[in-house]
Amino acid sequence: MREIKKCLAILSVMVLLAACSSGETPSIEQGKKGHHNASGMKEPMHIMIVGIDTRGEDKSRSDAILVGQYDEPKRTIKIVSLMRDTYVRIPGYQKGYHKLNTAYYLGGKELLAKTIQQNFGLKIDHSAVIDFKGFTEVVDAIAPEGIELDVSEEMIADMKMEMEPGLHMLHGRDVLKYVRFRHDDDNDFGRVKRQQEVLVKLKDTMTADLSSLQQMAAMPKLVEGALKYIETDIGLGESLALATSLLMHKVDSVETMTIPIANGFENKTYDHAGAVLQIDRQKNINALNDFFSKSRAVTK
Repeated sequence: MREIKKCLAILSVMVLLAACSSGETPSIEQGKKGHHNASGMKEPMHIMIVGIDTRGEDKSRSDAILVGQYDEPKRTIKIVSLMRDTYVRIPGYQKGYHKLNTAYYLGGKELLAKTIQQNFGLKIDHSAVIDFKGFTEVVDAIAPEGIELDVSEEMIADMKMEMEPGLHMLHGRDVLKYVRFRHDDDNDFGRVKRQQEVLVKLKDTMTADLSSLQQMAAMPKLVEGALKYIETDIGLGESLALATSLLMHKVDSVETMTIPIANGFENKTYDHAGAVLQIDRQKNINALNDFFSKSRAVTK
């Protein structure tokens, strides 16, 4: 049962990591043809991953916003975390600019994807949304023995964690507290760094455990079960291709970055938006271009 639960969670981690797969993976626009550039080579695919804090409301704000890229020829996964307080122009919004997570509140993942594309020139191929309950389920399914993380005294006090400072094998609920903590000197930037750390560790745990032919044979039903964890526009067939490829094709590296970059923003306050990160747009677009090797991030 434990191994089955790990397999059931594979799609959720795929989406959380934006671990798009091999050339057989179709895109929204191309169907089963996949992404090709003029030379016929496969292009990287980008998935927007949104973590939401919801308690049953009709509308929720996004608590974590990431864009992941898989580059097939380079066999790399790249994950960009977009700070939720980044001050951006939201298409159709009467006041023009607001925090990035307000785009999700106003228009869901569709408006958020459009906002990211128009502000950063980054094409979004697919999107996925996962709430905190789903996140804890994924963590416990993939790592039932826990994930080793270094817990600080400040985190323990703020998040009411029953443990001593230091390294611990954390389970779902405590991992969620770990990635949500932000009341230290690093504030939201530290939280984003911890989110990236956990995603990479989940990927490492999963790929180490899911390797048998028996598990691969059961993949169709397992992936279908995994869909309950997330809301995504990736269909079952495509999800199966992604999940199977993650088992069959080793990714050589996972790289992460955060937008805005360290020297690419100022702290500002506006009456209608509160405290925001006002970015040097071109500087951050250039950083994205460099990070994604100028594959599909383009200036506008």
